[in-house]
Amino acid sequence: MPGVLPDGETVPVDGSLPPAATAAVGQRGFGVYVHVPFCASRCGYCDFNTYTASELGGGASREGYADTVLAELALAARVLGDTPPPRVDTVFVGGGTPTLLPADDLARILDGIDRTWGLAADAEVTTEANPESVTPESLKLLRAAGYTRISLGMQSAAPGVLAILDRRHSPGRATAAALEARDAGFEHVNLDLIYGAPGERAEDFAASLEQVVAAGVDHVSAYALIVEDGTRLAARMRRGELPYPSDDVAADRYLAAEAALDAAGLSWYEVSNWARTDEARCRHNLLYWTGADWWGLGPGAHSHVGGVRWWNVKHPSAYAQRLAGGASPGLAREVLTVDEAHMEDVMLRLRLASGLPLAVLDATGRAGAERALADGLLAAPQYAAGRAVLTLRGRLLADAVVRDLLP
Repeated sequence: MPGVLPDGETVPVDGSLPPAATAAVGQRGFGVYVHVPFCASRCGYCDFNTYTASELGGGASREGYADTVLAELALAARVLGDTPPPRVDTVFVGGGTPTLLPADDLARILDGIDRTWGLAADAEVTTEANPESVTPESLKLLRAAGYTRISLGMQSAAPGVLAILDRRHSPGRATAAALEARDAGFEHVNLDLIYGAPGERAEDFAASLEQVVAAGVDHVSAYALIVEDGTRLAARMRRGELPYPSDDVAADRYLAAEAALDAAGLSWYEVSNWARTDEARCRHNLLYWTGADWWGLGPGAHSHVGGVRWWNVKHPSAYAQRLAGGASPGLAREVLTVDEAHMEDVMLRLRLASGLPLAVLDATGRAGAERALADGLLAAPQYAAGRAVLTLRGRLLADAVVRDLLP
């Protein structure tokens, strides 16, 4: 999770939610996110809520982490009480580097989720992993435990770019790990790319795309580098050691990704995500993007149930201490207003290939949509059918289109 958490009202000590929030939980889908905050080293661009061994301090450890997560899961079961979600549709274990935990611990967490609420028969179960943190043996253990999908942080195939990003794996390790995951029986494999890093050449990104395609994965995520305040990369740029990213270069890289991935049979379904089939789409992220419910376990994790959103304390030791004392680890929460829910709905659904129903827009939003259509940012056939769907050019300017559709 990103490093800065918003303000909000206090979470009750027992974590209880308003009855209206739990009344319809799970009717639009229910997922579980598990945050594993441990990393072997800190990447220079990352501002997620992660900790190396030297940063953890007392009161927290990898060894006891699974038990702490299971304690929050027990609290979650008490909060939802007699109206649990009918099933868990998706589980996503993110980080950090989840696969720094032993496969047995990741298996215990998944088993705990299944025992608490029940996994759907077709549940999607994802773990993130750094390429160097998995082996053929550990992948087989994870698959046997019920994990169906793995997302590997490749970022680049260029040694110089990996060095700038402080990535520790070798240029070919990510694609090798993807092949090992397939051999282990994972149904779906994703590779993450970051483009627009200082010093990255067009041919570097082209080589990364070639490796991704050659690996035969069925899902690719590609994100423009964002320089976050407080990171080592941001400090280097302020000192003039590295140039800041270029919007024009990022646009060129995006167009290159679309061309290469489309030619390889992967279609965009969200601005930064491509899948080979509908089944290969990340169903957990689709829950986020369509306003469903999910419970976030772990320090700094966010949750959303029935229009109430809350977030946990960030540091693993504070998280563990609260749970050890029988209290919710929730730091603060907010109840979304109608206007806030509408804004998020427009922001997220417009990024999807399925688009946004024009009927949800007010007069100001419809006028903005008409302008976007005239500018070639929305697709005419879908518009005529009552939906706002971004064109390729519209995807490059998605944030501007969103602003034009909001009051």
